[in-house]
Amino acid sequence: MRELRSWLESVRDGSPEEMSAFFAARVQIYEEHMACWAQAYRMLAALMPPDTQDLLDLGCGTGLELQEILRLLPAVRVTGVDLCEAMLEQLQQKQLSPHLRLICADYFALDLGSAAYDAAVSVQSLHHFPAARKTALFANVCQSLRPNGVYIECDYLACCDEEEILLASHSAQMRARWKIPAPTFVHFDTPLTLAHETDCLKAAGFSQVEPVD
Repeated sequence: MRELRSWLESVRDGSPEEMSAFFAARVQIYEEHMACWAQAYRMLAALMPPDTQDLLDLGCGTGLELQEILRLLPAVRVTGVDLCEAMLEQLQQKQLSPHLRLICADYFALDLGSAAYDAAVSVQSLHHFPAARKTALFANVCQSLRPNGVYIECDYLACCDEEEILLASHSAQMRARWKIPAPTFVHFDTPLTLAHETDCLKAAGFSQVEPVD
């Protein structure tokens, strides 16, 4: 926590970056930066139900998790959603699958449908958002899944309540200082603890929530 507090002090006066612009500015180095998570992408792919036919990917980015999923399930139909058009363009250029539909949109505001997917995934995308917004999104994800559907999330977690509260407080102060309206997404991490993330998923209607790794 001392290191975290020191880092927050060092960035206290920095101007926050709008979410889509943040990733668009770094799209050429994004995959190199994320290479350290290669094992996590493979693990997530291995957790996919083998009979999955329709998959929803929230915050799909350049498709690093999809590359691994499609190696195991090449026929799966994928709907990928991301806020950053530049990331989706890079994903499209990979031509990973003829069954890939990409949507440039805010997934909080998107109609995900009802009983449309066998599985949904989100990888390192939701740690920027507070519990109330996550719970509402998870409820939409839950509704979008068919009976016995699964949602697999791979993301950062706060180590303790203190870290969660500290980052949320800094985010609120930053938004107030720079007069950032609530609908605007900025790139700043506000992860929840495992217990609070689990609470959000259960409140959204998921019957079973299991930490896998």
